[in-house]
Amino acid sequence: MVTIHPTAVVDPAAQLGANVSIGPYAVIGPNVVLGDGVTVQSHVVIDGRTTIGAGTTIYPFASIGLPPQDLKYKGEASVLEIGANCIIREHVTVNPGTEGGGMVTRVGDRVMLAIGSHVAHDCLIGNGCLVMNHVLLGGHVVIGDYAVLGGGSAVHQFVRIGKHAMIGGLSGVENDVIPYGTVMGNRARLEGLNILGMKRRGFGREDIHAVRNAYKMLFLDAAQGVMAERVVAVEQTYGSAEAVRDILDFIGGHSSRALCRPATDGHQATEGDAA
Repeated sequence: MVTIHPTAVVDPAAQLGANVSIGPYAVIGPNVVLGDGVTVQSHVVIDGRTTIGAGTTIYPFASIGLPPQDLKYKGEASVLEIGANCIIREHVTVNPGTEGGGMVTRVGDRVMLAIGSHVAHDCLIGNGCLVMNHVLLGGHVVIGDYAVLGGGSAVHQFVRIGKHAMIGGLSGVENDVIPYGTVMGNRARLEGLNILGMKRRGFGREDIHAVRNAYKMLFLDAAQGVMAERVVAVEQTYGSAEAVRDILDFIGGHSSRALCRPATDGHQATEGDAA
């Protein structure tokens, strides 16, 4: 049964799944689709061509699907897609896509967007990500599965963050972060590997050992030559390991941003046991 508080404003054209709950003073626009079991708490605004997956809960004062903060946006029929079983906390803002970015912003399943976080136009967030309090994502940011973004961090537009990466709190991320990498700092630098995160996700000792050695060859051993030569060496030595393959494919992928690296080649960065 759908439950709508008497003070909520729900457009008759909105599509509501089974057991949707809409709280006091919420506003739901005509092109919104809410999946089964979605809970919309008080004072939430959901508008635009927005789809919310089953089981997602949206907390008070979130603003979901309103026009992006992009001066090039001219009202094109872009969309916002949010997956199933997400948690969207108070004062979160998520904007739809634009013509210049593929027309879609997409948030995967089981994502937590914590209090005050902002997901700008054309962002693509994978499954199982944790985007903590007051994180700011610029437009066109791509985040891989199970990445963790610490509170107060900010990610420059067009940056890619690889799967299982860890972004330290208050970090400013200007460049691409490799899968399984950990970055920290006002202008974030690569500090090591998210080993604890890998363990929590069930990676075995052989996988972790391969990633550690690959990381050292890529970023800490100046004797391996320039990055292109290091990539070839890692490919030949550890390329059969799935996690290493993720890193190599990421480095070889198209990007308009540079790769986030340690402060200096050969610097013995800490392989962080980040969560």
